[in-house]
Amino acid sequence: MNANQIIEILLVEDSLEDLELTQRALRNANLGNHIHVVRDGAEALDFIFCEGDYIERKIEDTPKLILLDLKLPKVDGLEVLERIKGDERTKLIPVVVLTSSKEQADVVKSYQLGVNSYIVKPVNFEGFTSAVQDLGMYWLLINQPPKLEK
Repeated sequence: MNANQIIEILLVEDSLEDLELTQRALRNANLGNHIHVVRDGAEALDFIFCEGDYIERKIEDTPKLILLDLKLPKVDGLEVLERIKGDERTKLIPVVVLTSSKEQADVVKSYQLGVNSYIVKPVNFEGFTSAVQDLGMYWLLINQPPKLEK
């Protein structure tokens, strides 16, 4: 990845099938040009906080949206969410949990930590595609984020 490339969406997903479906849905909605994928919570934190393999990034170059699965290897999604929302430099990045977990404890904890939206992945392809396209359109094109000073 070019260190200066604009990342609009950071997709944090460990399931190859869900990853491919999400990317296809975003491409079909013409929202797939600037996506960066990470496959576990530790890599997500490295990317967001410009550590490890991403030390060349600038923390000010935040993605416009983070799509975050909860059930991740190494560091789980709730911990990733807590770190993002607990840091002044990153707390305003919209984070949408996109997960298969319908557990009420996960929903409540996500909102307590500051998630912007919690979406349970639909099980069928059409429902999943529609949900991903709608959330991409909303967060990238309709939502008006605050202007951050760089």
